[in-house]
Amino acid sequence: MKSYLAAALQMTSLPDLKKNLVQAEELIDLAVRQGAELVTLPENFSFLGEEQEKLVHAEAIAQASEKFLKTMAQRFQITILGGGFPVPVGNGKVYNTALLVGPNGEELARYEKVHLFDVNLPDGNTYEESSTVLAGMRMPPVYPSKELGNLGLSVCYDVRFPELYRHLSQMGAEVLFVPAAFTAYTGKDHWQVLLQARAIENTCYVIAPAQTGRHYSMRQTHGHAMIVDPWGAVLADAGDQPGAAIAAIEPSRLEQVRRQMPSLQHRVFV
Repeated sequence: MKSYLAAALQMTSLPDLKKNLVQAEELIDLAVRQGAELVTLPENFSFLGEEQEKLVHAEAIAQASEKFLKTMAQRFQITILGGGFPVPVGNGKVYNTALLVGPNGEELARYEKVHLFDVNLPDGNTYEESSTVLAGMRMPPVYPSKELGNLGLSVCYDVRFPELYRHLSQMGAEVLFVPAAFTAYTGKDHWQVLLQARAIENTCYVIAPAQTGRHYSMRQTHGHAMIVDPWGAVLADAGDQPGAAIAAIEPSRLEQVRRQMPSLQHRVFV
């Protein structure tokens, strides 16, 4: 693992596939111009609209999203994470799929979100992700990159389930991805503290690209894409506008924190 710059991109995705991919490309270009070698896109980066509309166009969204990620990775010679897009599985449902792609355009890892956001919030909004999404059945993978470190995948609502990240750390993860479209209501209270907790308890870097702003009439997201170091320090925060949180991933910092706070070695219940 070497020292390198990573980017957590922040988007305001819409119910418009073409516009979203144009926005994503512009932000990728921005991040690469600043030196990022690892670029991460948020959940729903290619489409964020009504659930039924997503289902109608799922096949086209899936094909375009995967092609886009592979094209961008090759064009800019970067490793890229597409934090979540629908992939049809039949029976009228999709997997919410995160895809990690290498600089040669090759698929490195794929994860189908296992925790689905079925919640009635106090602000009156109801979310029922399981109405259109089939939960993944496999624990998320850790992709071992010689240059970028061991990369652990997750998606959004997963961040509330610490056992998933403990699994990733047990599998050797050094960098945790948490691409999200966190609601504005929950984000203001929970987003940053959950990311910091996952970083601290697993002594890992956390890279969390995010959605921000209003996407359609009933959907508003929190923003604040960020990168957190293994001590829990927020290294970069994209605020509430589209843009990028960019920070250095330093193996020496990872080693220092794990040496000073060897909690992973002190676990009693495994």
